[in-house]
Amino acid sequence: MPTSKPILLVSSAVFGYEELLDRLYAILDKLGFEVWMSHKGTLPIDPNISALESCRKAVARCDYFLSIILPRYGSGREGDTEESITHQELREAIRLKKPRWVLAHDHVVFARGLLRSLGFKTAEDRKSLTLKGTPIFDDLRLIDMYELASRNDILLLKDRQGNWVQQFSTDGEVLLFASSQFQRFQEAEAFVKESLGKASRLKKAIKPSSAK
Repeated sequence: MPTSKPILLVSSAVFGYEELLDRLYAILDKLGFEVWMSHKGTLPIDPNISALESCRKAVARCDYFLSIILPRYGSGREGDTEESITHQELREAIRLKKPRWVLAHDHVVFARGLLRSLGFKTAEDRKSLTLKGTPIFDDLRLIDMYELASRNDILLLKDRQGNWVQQFSTDGEVLLFASSQFQRFQEAEAFVKESLGKASRLKKAIKPSSAK
């Protein structure tokens, strides 16, 4: 059923982080969003297309996009060289210029820093490495996701927009970030709507001096 609530799509790996996602869903729902999250089964699915295409369509339809880069890369890959669904959702959100918020686990940030110090500074450099994935960090392309979200593809820092990536290490930090950011966003949106309503009523109340 159509809803007037703003749609917020939460994109992340799921396995091992179900409790965090449950708590995050509850907070965002309480803040007044229609939350699209695959873990909760609220992401719209088109039975006539692939899972990846359903996710891309959802990104195109959502109003806001929240990406959580966890130590697990995620599912949906046809082969080892394919990007995960969460990676492609993030790429699509950036391409469509969706208002977005991104969190990255500190294991991802630490791994990136370590590899850079060892001379593996780019995705191309890292392709020469083979990682035996563990639950602590299971795929080097998590670093690619972090750099994509940070807009490392844009050389000058002053030209980067929407490139804030919030590092976190605990579930509590994710929930604090989400509640703080989206509560303020909802308040700002409500203020704008109220102001526009007042302006519209004022405009109707004021008639040109020539009007009779």
